[in-house]
Amino acid sequence: MELLILTLNKEEYLEKILSILIEAGISQAVILESEALGHFLAYKVPIFAGLRYLVGKKKSQNKTILALIENKEDFLKFKKILAEENIDFTEPGMGMILTLPVNEVIKPSKEI
Repeated sequence: MELLILTLNKEEYLEKILSILIEAGISQAVILESEALGHFLAYKVPIFAGLRYLVGKKKSQNKTILALIENKEDFLKFKKILAEENIDFTEPGMGMILTLPVNEVIKPSKEI
């Protein structure tokens, strides 16, 4: 079992990515509002205001998706469908995807 962490800078892809997660069999997920550290420092901490020239426009809100992946095949299917849909996280400014091993999950046996 793994935890998928996906940060998405381009919110116009959110609905499509959520559909792809479901299609790949990954349905246990939460969506969080998030903000990049560079943007936070540049726009909310005066001493770092000079970073504004490096981080660019003021848009700082991202979406972060946390999803529990029950088996490796689901993640491979997710990556395959992303490629088929031309959603490329190696493009600058898109965001990133990472997975971490999960040792234990405590949850109800059946969701309500």
